[in-house]
Amino acid sequence: MAKQNNKARTGAGTLRIIGGIWRGRKLGFPEVEGLRPTSDRTRETVFNWLQPHIGASRCLDLFAGSGALGFEAASRGAAEVVLVENDRQAFLQLKQNAEALQAANCHIENTSAEQVIGVLDKSFDIVFIDPPYQADLWTKTAFALLSHNLLSDGAMIYLEYPAKHDLPDLPSAWYLLKEKKAGDVKYCLFEFHAGEDA
Repeated sequence: MAKQNNKARTGAGTLRIIGGIWRGRKLGFPEVEGLRPTSDRTRETVFNWLQPHIGASRCLDLFAGSGALGFEAASRGAAEVVLVENDRQAFLQLKQNAEALQAANCHIENTSAEQVIGVLDKSFDIVFIDPPYQADLWTKTAFALLSHNLLSDGAMIYLEYPAKHDLPDLPSAWYLLKEKKAGDVKYCLFEFHAGEDA
């Protein structure tokens, strides 16, 4: 029986953390279909939006991929970050990166967003939703978060999707705060208002 390879293959590229305690640190990421690290420029904008909310927050990165968003949040003061990645190679690279950073506040899960949403038992203050575009998981994920009560009141939700698409159907309790376009990508920030109809 062949031994399972528990190391990520040589990275297809690197990204750098742009703010916080790990600013300037480089992280590798593997060549995986659908994996698109959020660009430095976009991350800079997003974390400027989120800066008032990051400190001591609990964050959930549901389609972690390269870890660009989750590790950036941890670097900037999040108390806890759960990074979820279904692809085995990407997961192994995330584990290696977390170990290299000594990121005790980061927890890496090798499972699907759908599965992890069904078992999490705490609410989050910031959620990142940036799934592989071909999977079309925005609406399903948004309503699953709501039905499992995983959003704290006032939670911030970051959503990234192709600019050529219309904004996905989302819960009415999510209020659009910010929206921007970068090339062929649109990205938005929403605020969740608890107690309002989905």
